[in-house]
Parts: sequence; structure tokens; C-alpha cells
Amino acid sequence: MDRPFIDYIKCVGTGAKHNRDLTYEEMRDAMHRMLNGSASPEQTAAFLLGWRLKPESVEEFRAALEAIDETSETFPVENGLELGYPFDGKADNPYIFPLAAGMVEPFGINVVVNGGALQPAKGGATVKDVVESVSTPANLRYMDRSLYNPKLAALTPIRRALGIRTGLNTIERLPGIAGCDTALIGVFHKPYVKKYIEIFGERYRRLVIVKGNEGTPEIFGKCRVWVYENGDTTEFAIDSASYGITYRKSFERIEREEGLGMLENPSSELMGVARLNAALWLYAKGVFDSLDSAYDRIAADD
Repeated sequence: MDRPFIDYIKCVGTGAKHNRDLTYEEMRDAMHRMLNGSASPEQTAAFLLGWRLKPESVEEFRAALEAIDETSETFPVENGLELGYPFDGKADNPYIFPLAAGMVEPFGINVVVNGGALQPAKGGATVKDVVESVSTPANLRYMDRSLYNPKLAALTPIRRALGIRTGLNTIERLPGIAGCDTALIGVFHKPYVKKYIEIFGERYRRLVIVKGNEGTPEIFGKCRVWVYENGDTTEFAIDSASYGITYRKSFERIEREEGLGMLENPSSELMGVARLNAALWLYAKGVFDSLDSAYDRIAADD
């Protein structure tokens, strides 16, 4: 499309009376221009801010994701399970995936996590911090964005200068570059469940959405889970206490080194949390037909 980028900024940045959603092709073109640098840093920042405030439509999200797909390199992983973590870090509790991944290795499952430089706005330890600092099992595959999509990674300074969440925070979590048939993603607010299904649902055989800790797909206490498959959504609740897990979630910020140290020397309570998450992964992949049977098997193997 041959039009000035300012036209796209006007669509999202002229106020409630005059803003409008971009068409699919307009959004795809706008995203490509931000990725290839033909939109200036100032224009990209203006668009991302306006897009967030408008706010974003599902069709725009899907179009932007297609542009990201078209500029990403793929790294297929056999029998992979993709975990969609926020790129803005985790600040209140340690990550669980390094502990849980080894528990599903005997079932032939490779766990895929995506990461890169810290994005706004939470601040905290990132997936990248974890895989670069602690021991991880052989079946954990880390995909760094600087390798699979350096153009998207190059937008980091602009996003940091803005200092707020943008629409990119939503769509970057599941890049799908490993070709996994199953994915888990975390959600903060229930209205986003429908939105995630509309954005990501057709990209996977089974999409599992978890109202997990800090917007991640990790279970620490009580939470709700939605499973989308073949056009249908199933919802159920999980309470870690019913599995005898007594881990107390932190509601205060923990320092990066403290969180990483908890993974190197995990408590028995944290290992219980890891077992429950591993059980959910096995259920998500269809290895077991219920969470309870998956958990019983994991617990027995330990």
C-alpha cells in the first residue's frame, strides 16, 4: 500500500470521535512499516500509543501478528508445548517452567519458551534471565527474539521510551515459531479469554488459557482455566490446596537474584507447584484425559 504512515496515526490518534479501527490490510501494512523502519521511531511511538488508547481490535491484532509471522524465522520442535509468557517480566514469584519441564520429559514432550529483552511496564525477571542463569533440562527449548525476529526486537528502545504496555505486549507472547500444536497463555482479566481465542485459537490444535500468576500460564493457588479446541471452549477451576500444595504466593516484589535462587534450591512447596503445572501440561497435550490422573502420575514418578 502506498500511503503516508501519518494516515495510520490519524486512525488511532485523533480522538474518540474520529478514531477508527484499521482494516486488516492497513494494520498489516502499518506493522510491516514499523518492523522494517520505514516508519520513523517517532511515528512508531505515536502509533503504538494511539493504538493502545483507541483501543486495539481483534482484527488489528491478527493482522499485526501476521506481519510478525511474515518476518519471523521458524525453528520447528518435535512434540512441542509452547508457553506464552509476558515479556515484561515476573516480579512477585519465581518462574516454574525450569522445574516443571523435566517432569514431562519422560513423556517425550519438549517445552518451548520464548523471550528476549525486558519490555514495559512491570519490570522484573524475564524468561531470558532465567534460561541464562539457572540449570534447565534438555527438553526445554528457549527461543530468543533477537534470533527469530530481530526486527521486532529492534523496537525495544522505542517501547522502553514509551514506558507503557502497548498492543505488542498482547501478541508477542505466542509467536508460534516452533510449530507446536498446543500452547498455554496466561490472562489477567476474563474478557481477554475470548480475545485470546479469537487471536490465537486457530493457530493451535489446543489452546489453554490460564488465569495464572502475574498474567503467566503458571498455577500457584486457585485459578480458572479455559481449553479451546475444535471451536469449543471448556472452563474449569483448579485449587492447588486440593492437591495438598501449601505454597504461599508472594504479594510483594522479590528481587531478581532471589527469584533465580529459589529455582536453584527449590523448596518442597515450590516443587509441589511445579508438579501441578507439569500435570496441566500433560493434560493440555492429551497425554492424560484429566488433570487428576496426570497429577497422580507425576507425583508417583517423584
